[in-house]
Amino acid sequence: MGRPRRRAVRLYADRGYDHDCYRRKVRDRGVVPLIAQRGTGHGSGLGTHRWVVERTFAWLHGFRRLRIRWERRADIHEAFLKLACCLITHRRLESFC
Repeated sequence: MGRPRRRAVRLYADRGYDHDCYRRKVRDRGVVPLIAQRGTGHGSGLGTHRWVVERTFAWLHGFRRLRIRWERRADIHEAFLKLACCLITHRRLESFC
């Protein structure tokens, strides 16, 4: 079902994963680790890829109903999550028109 899975080419990670064992495990799987090193200044370029995800989480937290999960049922919470994603997409597309 669906398209076949593809293996990741690169793995981006922050300084919390800066350890040789993690780098070795990722390389063993044929993936290039791009892990920020501790003690180096910011500006390594890692933030340009991670900021997209963090920004999206911030947009979702803009909806009070999703900030704290009040719904007991998972299907209702998922419906609110999908509705929020639709509204975010609509707002982003509206800026292009």
